[in-house]
Amino acid sequence: MNNCSKDLIIAIDGYSSCGKSTLAKGIASALGYIYIDSGAMYRAVTLFCIRNKIIENDVVDLEHLNNSLNLIDIRFEYNALKQKYETWLNGENIEDEIRKPEVASNVSNISKIAKVREKLVALQRKIGENKRIVMDGRDIGTVVFPSADMKIFMTADPLIRANRRLLEMNTKGITVSMDEVLQNIKERDYIDQNRDVSPLRKADDAIVLDNSELTQDEQLSWVMLKINRL
Repeated sequence: MNNCSKDLIIAIDGYSSCGKSTLAKGIASALGYIYIDSGAMYRAVTLFCIRNKIIENDVVDLEHLNNSLNLIDIRFEYNALKQKYETWLNGENIEDEIRKPEVASNVSNISKIAKVREKLVALQRKIGENKRIVMDGRDIGTVVFPSADMKIFMTADPLIRANRRLLEMNTKGITVSMDEVLQNIKERDYIDQNRDVSPLRKADDAIVLDNSELTQDEQLSWVMLKINRL
């Protein structure tokens, strides 16, 4: 890890399963920055909603949710053994729980709710007050940090994204079909791009990274070259 002398906010947006988190973690490690997984924050709220029956059969009990938002505490703690930040919800490590299919299939319905986004955007901005962070999500460069020092918009072919996601889930012992993963990705893309609140879109000043044919090392080298030119 090299400590960067620059105080930057680096925002990474893009479609699901594009490897945003992997790239963001790599950048943060290379610069000695803090990595904030905004997607994990929305997944944490989704897990809370599932556990408390706030969302059932794709239907969200908005009144119940609004009354429960102040009960949700999300933070990131560094796991020295694993050398990564992990997501905690109300004092519980939920890093593995939020990666399961049930959460993935419900997160878009929760993340499009204005009150949820308002709460998490405020928290994200608080975390970024001192800069030196890398944050990935859907609206980091357009809503959360519109003045970010660098904005990257990631994309890749849907089938390639589905293959990557399937491999990741199989590695974690989660059994799911390729058709199910691909359908979930397509549904999330549609919801993310068409929601009323903070829809997924490329910021005007973002640079596009299509990583369909790029390795993780090639992506990181591509980004670091651009950061060094700032």
